[in-house]
Amino acid sequence: MRTETADVLVIGAGIAGLSCALRLARDREREIVVITRETDPVEGATRYAQGGIAALGPGDSVELFVKDILGAGAGLSLRRAAEIVAHEGPDLVRKVLIEEAQVPFDRTPAGELDYTREGGHSVPRILHVGDRTGVAIIQALHALLEKFPNVKVVTRATAVDLITFPHHARDPLTVYDPITCHGAYVLDRGTGEVHRYLAGATVLATGGLGQIYRYTTNPSGARGDGLAMAHRAGARVINVEYIQFHPTTLAVPGGENFLISEAVRGEGGKLITPDGRRFMEEYDPGWGDLAPRDVVARAIHREMTLHGYPHVLLDVSGVKNFPERFPTIYRKCREAGIDVPREPIPVVPAAHYSCGGVWTDEWGRTTIRNLYAVGEVACTGLHGANRLASTSLLEGLVFGDRAARDIARTNPRPISAKEVPPWEFPSDGIPADPALIHRDWRSIQYTMWYYVGLSRDAHRLARAIRDLRHLWEDIVDFYRRARLDDALLGLRNGVQAALIVAEAAWHNRTSRGVHFREDFP
Repeated sequence: MRTETADVLVIGAGIAGLSCALRLARDREREIVVITRETDPVEGATRYAQGGIAALGPGDSVELFVKDILGAGAGLSLRRAAEIVAHEGPDLVRKVLIEEAQVPFDRTPAGELDYTREGGHSVPRILHVGDRTGVAIIQALHALLEKFPNVKVVTRATAVDLITFPHHARDPLTVYDPITCHGAYVLDRGTGEVHRYLAGATVLATGGLGQIYRYTTNPSGARGDGLAMAHRAGARVINVEYIQFHPTTLAVPGGENFLISEAVRGEGGKLITPDGRRFMEEYDPGWGDLAPRDVVARAIHREMTLHGYPHVLLDVSGVKNFPERFPTIYRKCREAGIDVPREPIPVVPAAHYSCGGVWTDEWGRTTIRNLYAVGEVACTGLHGANRLASTSLLEGLVFGDRAARDIARTNPRPISAKEVPPWEFPSDGIPADPALIHRDWRSIQYTMWYYVGLSRDAHRLARAIRDLRHLWEDIVDFYRRARLDDALLGLRNGVQAALIVAEAAWHNRTSRGVHFREDFP
């Protein structure tokens, strides 16, 4: 077993984790380690963000931005979090993304930044790079990070569990101290060994949990790893019943729920039924096709359920310069045999974003000392019961920066390796059967999709909890006996994250935002 020691350990390499690492790296005396389970550090949820990142556009104001965030949040967004993001976010976009990282945001013919509008936004305020905004941002941030020799990025490294005292302490007297994080046990996917990564501060930036659902826009790594690790360590978790479903993902065989950005509707796309009827005005006369995504997703789901449609259609014939504005979507649709923009795009909802997560304060601090959470794994209160479009990248940028500022201020120091026991492997270490892992994942995903999906009720939720508890017991028992690998760790975290979501949904008997209870409408 190897021991790595750093001032700060960042688990995750998306916009939130890199925002934190970049701020801390400016002190060249501070050593930062960023780990990612991916082979390519650019891979992850950030790169799949098509639409863009919210800022302040022409004729916009902080007050109007805050109002839109609170409006989308269905009465559950924390005003203080919204004010922080609206005040600090645009400056960070300009300083970090535009000036330092030189993200090539689209511009008008006059050379000005080109802002677009998305659902729930009163004015155009979304910056974009075609429909590949996330890719452009994450590539630029990683290129910027490479300029700092005091930052080490470790790939193919999967966090197994957080190292917390008193749980992992050799000294029994630490039982009287508050729970404190000192780093993580980390699996080297190349060698199969588990190493100790010790740090003064640990930052969870592991992203979301969309893979616990049968249909999702999330990449394969969005398994709820950070949520499950924090929950096992004793961190407070809130609002996880609020799972946002993206209303429009490609609905063709082999389409793999490819996301069709909300920006398409922002620039003139219209939702219609297969028989050509526009329906969104029936569900939200004010916003219509630009209604908040929980309203749009449920409207599509209801139309499909009532009329037996396999999908609805997104008419993009009115979108100006569609192939140039949305080249990735255009190419993907053409590959699927859809003659866009002449033909409409078949779309269905899919699990997209977790509005809840590990509770944090306004500096990214969790209820565990020296453990921070930023990005989708965290719940700052910004999104409330429904996230406003294109605010997730901005939240990661802002709270990653804020967590770094707090770490720099408190400057916690790593403990000695002699205080932490090595990882204990099972005696037999039988290999995990990929077929069993695949089957268990399918059980989780179908259970969550049918019982804890867009519409919920007590009977379905109770059934989900019973099934998931039984599955959790089997998976944990197998985990304790098997040889560790990334797939088994993901399954263990996935079933735990699913159970956390299902239990939260069962306890919350108020329909609000993306949490809709048919028995409490």
